[in-house]
Amino acid sequence: MSSGPDRAGIRASSADHVARYQATDGEDGYLIDRWPTLILTTRGRRSGELRHTPLIFGVDGDRQVLVGSFGGSPTPPAWYLNLTADPEVGVQIKAERFTARARTTAGDERDRLWEQMVELFPYYREYRESTERELPVVVLERL
Repeated sequence: MSSGPDRAGIRASSADHVARYQATDGEDGYLIDRWPTLILTTRGRRSGELRHTPLIFGVDGDRQVLVGSFGGSPTPPAWYLNLTADPEVGVQIKAERFTARARTTAGDERDRLWEQMVELFPYYREYRESTERELPVVVLERL
C-alpha cells in the first residue's frame, strides 16, 4: 500500500500552479498535460483561511466532477475534508469564477461518474488500487 504523496512537494507545486493559473486566467495552467484543471477554493476547516487547489475535473452536464484521490494516499486530501465541513466553494475555470455547492456522490451516480473520471484520467484506477479507502467523487453545482 502507498504511504501517500509528498505533502510539502504537493503544496509548493500547487501554490505555483495556482499563482500561474490565476495570473493568466488559466492560459498557463488550465491543462496539466492533456487534462483540464480548475482552481477550487475551500475554507480551511481549522484555520478558516481560504485554500486554493488545482484539480483535474470532468464535466457532467452543467456540473464539474472531482475525485478525492490524493494520489492513493490512505487519507483524503485536505480540500475534500474542507468542503465536507463547508460545502460552499469557489471555482475558477480559465477566466470564469463562480460559487458552487460541493456534494459527495453515492450509489449509481457515483459509479457512473467514477467510470467517467477514470476514462478521463486512468491513473485514478491505480490510485484506488493502492488504498483501502473509497475515493470520493464530488460534484460541484453552481449557486
